[in-house]
Amino acid sequence: MSVLVVIPARHASTRYPGKPLVALRGADGQARTLIRRSWEAAMAVTGADRVVVATDDDRIRIEAEGFGAEVVMTSTACRNGTERCAEAHAALGDRYDIVVNLQGDAPLTPHWFVEDLVTALRADAEAEIATPVLRCDGHALKGLLADRRAGRVGGTTAVFGAGRRALYFSKEVIPYTGTTYAEDAATPIFHHVGVYAYRPAALAAYPGWDIGPLETLEGLEQLRFLEQGRPVLCVEVAARGRQFWELNNPEDVPRIEAMLAAMGMA
Repeated sequence: MSVLVVIPARHASTRYPGKPLVALRGADGQARTLIRRSWEAAMAVTGADRVVVATDDDRIRIEAEGFGAEVVMTSTACRNGTERCAEAHAALGDRYDIVVNLQGDAPLTPHWFVEDLVTALRADAEAEIATPVLRCDGHALKGLLADRRAGRVGGTTAVFGAGRRALYFSKEVIPYTGTTYAEDAATPIFHHVGVYAYRPAALAAYPGWDIGPLETLEGLEQLRFLEQGRPVLCVEVAARGRQFWELNNPEDVPRIEAMLAAMGMA
């Protein structure tokens, strides 16, 4: 099965305008833009046949082409990354068996997250979309709860049932637990990692579906699949000692830079 990795990136972010062009310093003190770090993460994926940046902004195009990325220009009408992936795949001839959405705000995404996702989707013929989830330890859970208490949108959490079919995704910390966990203790909370692998038919249909109330309330694109009754497979991935965080707010920049330094990533 052929695999296309698309990195959707837009400049006009409501919460953080210009986010793809934000510079992040690594362990060597050198700054690379968020979109470059996301592209480097995608290029490390084994088994990807093609990696493209999908954007509607010439500033992002110029930056991406400057470090050697292939760019597909998409329309300003795309309302989220999934719609942008659908448009990019169509522009490339709808000829890939699996399309991966590696969002441009997740530069710490380990390559094996994507590889595990593709493997799981290939093995589950009924799933139309697959997405990774990472079990939180006490330290990670404390960070999610601190963000919510401060009124910040931190990571997204996921709950799933039989067959690891997704039940819900939320920017709140779900399910509720009143237990206090040690820093390195496993918790029942799963951090949703913003990566998706789609079957082409489901991806092509997605832009034509109405935006439902849950997607509207949460601002989470994957909820459109659930509101349409489509099966979403949650794939538990292992951190293997790696730290992971998405860049959602300006306050996340020093946090991610600290993670890059701690992991010795340039």
